[in-house]
Amino acid sequence: PKYPTRQACLLPALWMIQQERGWISELAVAEVAEVLGLTPAYVKGVVTFYTMYHTHPVGRHFIQVCTTSPCGLCGAEETMRALLQYTGCGDLGATSPDRRFTVVEVECLGACGFPTPVLVDDDFHESVTPDRVPGLLARYE
Repeated sequence: PKYPTRQACLLPALWMIQQERGWISELAVAEVAEVLGLTPAYVKGVVTFYTMYHTHPVGRHFIQVCTTSPCGLCGAEETMRALLQYTGCGDLGATSPDRRFTVVEVECLGACGFPTPVLVDDDFHESVTPDRVPGLLARYE
């Protein structure tokens, strides 16, 4: 009742599914479409448009690193390499062998005053440098 239309429920519904299941599968897309009276193609378009939705399984901790120009000038690439090394992910978008971490780069986390920002799950960390990476990851052991 708090949403003006069923379509207005789409983003929160997708978020709830991802919180519960860890990612949004094709089956979940079909389920949401049916419940909200939308086409699966419309729902999938929304899922693939927003980077906050995972379309495949990810690690228990999802790490996003801002690598836009301001952060890049302040060492974001080195920080990202340190995260890939310490998590064991190896490559961006890959999940560590122990399934604990997935590291991705993002265009902006909206914190240009604190390069390099990193978002781990829902936890925001500012001014992350390569030497801070081990301590940061220790919080998610």
